[in-house]
This record gives sequence, C-alpha cells and structure tokens, in this order.
Amino acid sequence: MHQSSGSSPRSESQRPDVDVLVLGAGIIGVSVALHLQKRGKSVLLVDRRAPGEETSYGNAGLIERASVIPYGFPREIATLLKYATNRSADVRFHWRFLPKVLPWLARFWLESSARRLRRAALDMLPLIERSLLEHTALMAEAGIQYRARRTGWIEAYRSEGAFSAAKRAARALDEFGIRYDFLDPQELSVREPHLMGQFAGAVHWLDPATTADPGGLVVDYAALFTRRGGAVVRGDATSLAADEGGWSLVADGRRINAREAVVALGPWSDTVYKPLGYRVPLAVKRGYHVHIEPAGDAVLNHPVVDVERGYLLAPMARGIRLTTGIEFAHRDEPATPVQINQTEPHARAIFPLGRRIEPEPWMGARPCLPDMRPIIGPAPRHKGLWFAFGHNHHGLTLGPVTGRLLAEMMTGETPFADPAPYAMSRFG
Repeated sequence: MHQSSGSSPRSESQRPDVDVLVLGAGIIGVSVALHLQKRGKSVLLVDRRAPGEETSYGNAGLIERASVIPYGFPREIATLLKYATNRSADVRFHWRFLPKVLPWLARFWLESSARRLRRAALDMLPLIERSLLEHTALMAEAGIQYRARRTGWIEAYRSEGAFSAAKRAARALDEFGIRYDFLDPQELSVREPHLMGQFAGAVHWLDPATTADPGGLVVDYAALFTRRGGAVVRGDATSLAADEGGWSLVADGRRINAREAVVALGPWSDTVYKPLGYRVPLAVKRGYHVHIEPAGDAVLNHPVVDVERGYLLAPMARGIRLTTGIEFAHRDEPATPVQINQTEPHARAIFPLGRRIEPEPWMGARPCLPDMRPIIGPAPRHKGLWFAFGHNHHGLTLGPVTGRLLAEMMTGETPFADPAPYAMSRFG
C-alpha cells in the first residue's frame, strides 16, 4: 500500500479512467456502485472474486426491518457463565485468540449499557427504517421482485420463561411501529406444519423480508450495474495508491486511475485503512452454514430460529440452510465448524432433514464495530477516499440504504439521514 506522500503526482493532462473505484463486490460495494451510477458517476467495481461470493453469500437471507435494537453484549450472569465455558452454540471462541479480542469485547460491553444501546438504536433507526424500501426499489429496477419473500421470520422458544421474556422484549418495540404475532404451540404448527419438538411459543416478526439466495441477489444487483454501463473487474485492493489527482489500483493487469475510491471490503477493510494510518476497532465474528435436503415432502415456510439451541433454519434455493451463532477467531484461521456439529442434531429433531448437500460447511466473517454502528463516510485525512464497512450482522439488510447514503454524501446531495453517527472520526 502506498500513501499519498509517496506517490507520484498525476500529470494535468492525464484524465482519470473512471470517476470512482469501489473496492468490494459484496452487497455494500455493489449497492454503493449502483447508487453512484444512478447519480451520473462512472464507476469501476473491483474485487478479487465475483460479486456476492464472500460474506454476502453466507447469511440467513434476512432483510431485517424489525431489528431496531442492535445485538448488544449480554448482561445476564447465567448467559455470561454459559458463554465462558465455551460450550455454547451461540458464541464460541478460540482460546488463543481470546487475549487479542478481549479489549474489543470490553468496549462492546461498555457500549451495550441500556443508555448507550438505546442511543445506538436511535442512530441506526433511519437506516433500518429505509432498509426494505431501498431493497424494494433496487429489486424493481433489476426486475427481480420475486427475490423478496414478504413472510417475515420466526423465533421459537422452548421454555415458558424464555417465551415470556421474548414477549416483553417485543412489546418494548411498539414505539417503533414493529409488527409481530405471538404464537402458541398450535398457532406455530399452523404456520409451520412440519416443525416438530416441544415449543412453548414463538414470535413471528412480520415486517422483514427474506430471500432464498442472498448471494444470487447480489449477483442480480451487479448485473443491473453492468447493464447500465458499469464494469466489474478482478483486482487487488492492497494496490490502491493515492496521488495528487485521485486514486489508482492495479486491476486486470493494468493500473486504473479514478478521482475517488470507496473501501467496502467488509472484514478485509483493514487491509486498506491500516497502512494509511487509521486505527479502527474492527473485529470479525465468524459464522458457518451448511445446506441440508428436506426429508420427504417436508416444507419450511419461514426462517426459524431455535433460540435456546442457538441456530437458525432457513428455506433456501439449495435446501434448508442451517446457520450457527458467532465464533471469535482470527479471520484467516482454518475453519472449525464445531457449532454446526453441535446444532445439527437439534435441528434434525425439530424438522425432517435428509443428507447434507455440501461436503464441508461454508465459513464467512462478519465485520463488527463495538458501538454497533457501521462506518459510512469520508476518510478523515485522505481526500477522495470513502469508507463503507462494519455493518455487524446486518450487511444484507443495510446494503442498498448504505449505498444511497454514501452516494448522496459523495455527490453533494442532502443526505436522507444525518451521517454523523457513522463517521470514521468517532474512533479518533
């Protein structure tokens, strides 16, 4: 990585190849590219892989309109003790990685106090409120409205105590206008006839949409971008260099110049901002999934979370996707899909499942910041450089709305929401 002080100035006669380089072809980068393109910018989308093949591929497919309260650090002693044993399917950590992540966890715990968590919720509300609307608009432009299923998703609870607590938590969201149904066991069986097991009840969140192929959704958005004249190229983000005229990097075997650059590399964003001297408390929460064939004629109508066992089953294009909780480990360490193996027997006990479709579980990484807000906005010390990363568990949800907000900032429009809570400068 070259900093601007070490780069050669571009000659006045040398025109940039494009207006903006967008680094990262996941849901965030593709959405940024589309929104800039709609505002008249020429954009080159750069990644080492094809669109939608990294973090955007491996999620539960939820466009989470109902998630107005961020996932905070638990405060209950019983929950903390359960996690400390490192046997929970919800949270697992590599022991040798624990000293490295402890400062981040301490800051996350501090930011999860009731007062700060509410502040985070209010700061994120403008993005969450428009998340589904922005997806709907892009899907209409791409002609892929069928990608969104407006059925919501279900949290199922095994104990009366857990179900009662969930109902209290749901009612606390009434001020935000979130819609939900409380289901007793009989009502749950009507909505999910093939679901088995002894559940005390469930919360059906009605506002979110889901998609059966999140990676395919990103591919479709990228196809819209290319149909409108954009280009997607293979390139190495670490070749990004600043000069007096803008930014450049090596892609498809040549150096390409642009006036501006956007870093939307998710958990790999540090490969760009660290060499430029920025210090951001970015952590990675790893997660796993595997697809399993439904047995016989069994049908799952909604994504279903077995809350007390720590996993989710989602009906996907490739089968039933079993997803795990989070794993704290180095981003690039070999996969350790212990949580999949822990939860699969529980999943088979509540839904008829056949054989695994993939030989090995897929592993991905979520880019997470301890204050539960992403970074969306300009680099404090580098003109023409912008960032869009750190969306925690809601990258798929917040992709299009992030693209709109950043594009408005970059083109001088009045942003639809105050971008101050997402500024990189908040980390010093």
